Amino acid sequence: MRKFVFPKAPIFRVLLVSILVLIVHVASAQSLSDIQNLKVDNLSDAQIEQLISRAQAEGISPDRIDVLARERGMSSLEASKLRTRITDLLSSTSPQGELSNSFQGRSLEGEEQDLLFDSLRRSDPYYDLTPFQKKIFGFKLFHNQNLDFSPSLNLPTPSSYVIGSGDQLLIDIYGTSQAAFDLIVNPEGKIFVPNLGPIQLGGSTVAAAEARLKSQLGRIYSGLNGSNPSAFLDIRLGNIRSIKVSMVGELTRPGTYTLPSFATVFNGLYAAGGPNENGAFRKIQVYRDSKLVTTVDIYEFLSKGDQSANINLQDNDVIIVPPVEARVEIIGPVRREGFFEVRPGEKLEDLYIYTGGFTSLAYKDRVTIRRIENNERKVVDVPSEEFDQFILLDGDEILIGEALDRFSNRVQISGSVNRPGEYSLEGGELTVMGLINKAEGLRPEAFTNRATLYRTSEDLTLAAESLDLAGILSGSVEDVKLKNEDLLFIPSRYDIQEEYYVKVSGEVNYPGTYPYASQMTVGDLILRSGGMLESASNSSIEIARRVRDASSGKIAEIETLTIDPDLSLTEAEKNFPLQPFDHVFIRRSPGFEREQLITIRGEVVYPGDFAISSGDERISDVIKRAGGLNQYAYPKGASLIRRTIYFKDQTEEERKEQLLNEIKKSLDPNYNRKNNEAEAILFDRVDRKLTQREMEKILREREQAQEQLFQNLSVLDSLSADSTLVKMRMNEQDFVGIDLERIMANPGSEEDLILMEGDIIQIPKELQTVRMVGEVLLPTSTRFIKNQGLKKYISRAGGFTESARRSKTYVVYANGDAKRTHSFLGLKFYPNLEPGAEIIVPQKPERNRLSAAGWIGLASSLATLGILVDRLIQ
Repeated sequence: MRKFVFPKAPIFRVLLVSILVLIVHVASAQSLSDIQNLKVDNLSDAQIEQLISRAQAEGISPDRIDVLARERGMSSLEASKLRTRITDLLSSTSPQGELSNSFQGRSLEGEEQDLLFDSLRRSDPYYDLTPFQKKIFGFKLFHNQNLDFSPSLNLPTPSSYVIGSGDQLLIDIYGTSQAAFDLIVNPEGKIFVPNLGPIQLGGSTVAAAEARLKSQLGRIYSGLNGSNPSAFLDIRLGNIRSIKVSMVGELTRPGTYTLPSFATVFNGLYAAGGPNENGAFRKIQVYRDSKLVTTVDIYEFLSKGDQSANINLQDNDVIIVPPVEARVEIIGPVRREGFFEVRPGEKLEDLYIYTGGFTSLAYKDRVTIRRIENNERKVVDVPSEEFDQFILLDGDEILIGEALDRFSNRVQISGSVNRPGEYSLEGGELTVMGLINKAEGLRPEAFTNRATLYRTSEDLTLAAESLDLAGILSGSVEDVKLKNEDLLFIPSRYDIQEEYYVKVSGEVNYPGTYPYASQMTVGDLILRSGGMLESASNSSIEIARRVRDASSGKIAEIETLTIDPDLSLTEAEKNFPLQPFDHVFIRRSPGFEREQLITIRGEVVYPGDFAISSGDERISDVIKRAGGLNQYAYPKGASLIRRTIYFKDQTEEERKEQLLNEIKKSLDPNYNRKNNEAEAILFDRVDRKLTQREMEKILREREQAQEQLFQNLSVLDSLSADSTLVKMRMNEQDFVGIDLERIMANPGSEEDLILMEGDIIQIPKELQTVRMVGEVLLPTSTRFIKNQGLKKYISRAGGFTESARRSKTYVVYANGDAKRTHSFLGLKFYPNLEPGAEIIVPQKPERNRLSAAGWIGLASSLATLGILVDRLIQ
């Protein structure tokens, strides 16, 4: 995370004031001077979001908000809460949960901010509520974004509905008479029926209005009246009117609301946002014509679904939400924690209806009440038998304890048994043998010489008791009776001993460490390691065995063994089984040598690769095997390229892998003819071996990569400072100057070098040029002219440059030899040239000239030194 740097002081003060004004603004009830009393719990997630957005707009990282607030006077506790709330909010919107990753170095636009917090809004329907509001029982009812209290207008017209001004009445007459009327109730409460006149219906219920209409319309439609009517009347509402309801008191949004005439008390409360955090939920009053009509208890609806008090509202009704009179908090393992409003005289038992009762973890025998009484705090213990008598008071904190985290009848068994775990004590009559039987007995590898019984003492400290398990199992030792919380541990023999293994090294296919098996022989281990290589010797196999007696002074016992080359079991091998930790060494056969190749390039009769036939074969010998030099050969230019100690040759594993790949390629049916059965089996076997080697290679590379992290990269010697010299030293191949003419004339002489693997003999055609490189004006190649000196060739390249170091000019001949320029009494003697030679002119080394200040300093030092010498002489 990028380090935050404070801006300059004036800008910082502006930003500080801005962010703190915002904190106070979102708190919505406190002044700037009261920031030290700000309660972060009273801020909703939406307000924290606004705080983050405003801070980012001002260029402040969210992880600095709490620091700025603390510097302005906010307490450390509240600042810590603020940081926690910011972290939690950002964690819910970002997978990483880091404060400043998504905010660093830029301001978020409004659309980006909406997207950032959109997922949180969708997941939490109470996103706008503060933590305190969320804990008030009933508060979420009117703030759930997924809950809709709007009245349904598609219901049949209720007969108790009171008709008022503005209602649309749809009147149908059917039967022997047919008629339909669409009438609106006027402000005086009347409807005007054609051919009949006005009828007063305002203030009447639908049932009373229907009886009145039937009586009045019966004058025109006679079939409506009488004991046996032949015509019938149906009345229903069309567009219902709107009513105005006043919502006052402790509401989230008090005011006057226009609602459908079907609206109930709950519809009005929902429109006003419900009671606020100080409002009562159990004493909501509805007044009509200045008279109390009903009192609504929301808790009855939430706990029992009772809506008997949820009456239909009428025009000009007033709903009053008074302040809460008594509220208690319940904390602990109940189904629903939080703050609950209580009525006067309500008991502790009544409260559990709203909390949903105890959870399974609750301690139900007693609860603790924290209470403020006589201007001081006190604690009251209430046993379960007094729950129905204890009266709750305002401010009570009800603390529910948890059941003890311990068992009353548990014993455990672990280790080498068939079914380890927990078991019942069964009234205290269980013994060690009985517990083992419950666990379905011991496993075969169980260590029966000893077992340990771990017990919990009376003071809850741990005690251990050693048991003679073998004696208990045989009946020779008295069985031990178990107690509560006993734990019987029966170890495995493998848990208390070092893992047995054997190792094999040398000429086998897969050297390494293998698990030990009783009565295993050397031949078994060789088979386990993939068999011996062709280079392996079946005799003088060494077995290094651990010394059991340290006083003898021996480090290891060495035994030798000869096995059958076909790995048939011999008596000698059978009588010498391996022991744990033995290390077997398979030696290379003394007469085995892998072929070694050298290469001849250029002007011989048969160029190419040649196998070295003997350890003392020389250059002249292999030239003869190649048919000798041809008529175009230039023996003076012949050279030998030889591997250095830095040459990275293939390892034995790499050679094996290369051979296997070549075999696989020759058998691959995708590129060659179709294989017969034997070839197909061989192809599959080679493919499996290559796959196994590839997996081993990956593992080795991982280990090497880890080791590379800890390698010391410091300078090893003084030569490592010269990169050019290091590069030359680290060459994998070097030129070795040879005189092929003398070698062929004197075979076996000192100049006729013994060949080594990887040698390359290069014999060029007769060369006719000389090359000039380095500090010459025109590096080039020119025709060789016999008896012409070096300076003449330099002149053909334009001469020396100004930075040329002429005295160090040297010549590299075609065979790899080099000669430098010699000086004697001021005279330079340049080396002779031959065809194919290369003239190299090096550059003068750079010199650091002394500056004027340096000269002045040097003169001052000399003057000081002169004065000092003069005084010493005097």
